[in-house]
Amino acid sequence: MSEPDDIDALAGEYVLGTLDAAERAEAAARRLREPALDAAILAWEHRLAPLDADTPEIVPSPAVWSRILTRIEAQGASTQDVQDTRVIDLTRRLKRWRAAAIMAGAIAASFAAAFVWREQTLTSPAENFVAVLQDDKTPVPYFIVEIDLKSHLMTVHPIGAGRQPGKSYELWLIHDGFGEPKSLGVVADQGFTVKPTLAKYDMAAVNGGRFAITLEPQGGSPDGKPSGPPLWIGKMFQATP
Repeated sequence: MSEPDDIDALAGEYVLGTLDAAERAEAAARRLREPALDAAILAWEHRLAPLDADTPEIVPSPAVWSRILTRIEAQGASTQDVQDTRVIDLTRRLKRWRAAAIMAGAIAASFAAAFVWREQTLTSPAENFVAVLQDDKTPVPYFIVEIDLKSHLMTVHPIGAGRQPGKSYELWLIHDGFGEPKSLGVVADQGFTVKPTLAKYDMAAVNGGRFAITLEPQGGSPDGKPSGPPLWIGKMFQATP
């Protein structure tokens, strides 16, 4: 397999809990220094979250374990040796087979959900959208922008952005047809900011544009233009059918 495939498989096993203690510790350490692995783990957590409640832990009964040990001992191995080697190896393989089956089911479920979403969007107009504002170095969101196209209300929620004394965060709408970014106003670094600012823009431009956050002097840009490059940027996508 290629390296991206290896990373995705490792992320899947990490989320499913099929790694042993040493493997999980190693994966956790790698996650801190490898953004690609961290992003893959977050993607698998999101993908498998709906299946978690439907996948109860299966514990073999004492009778089953007794029969397994008896059959292996008949081949000349002691119970302790079995528990330390063959049974552990067998258990690990079973866990990995189960992980592979759940991964396959999750992928199938994702395709099914995507098909249902597509059919729903073809038959009814969408109203609720969201933009996740991030940088290109980490998958962590810094701001989330929720848009209700029916009411033209925009709700901005800071997630990973910290306070900057004497400065303000300002939200911008970027579209090729605008020429220059259009300010959507200063947004709070704590709590929610709710604005009807989008009402004056064509919704096709809003849907086809990008949202960006810049750090400005307190109160916002003094000349209506960004003072510097965007800190975080994101495109709007449909949140609900």
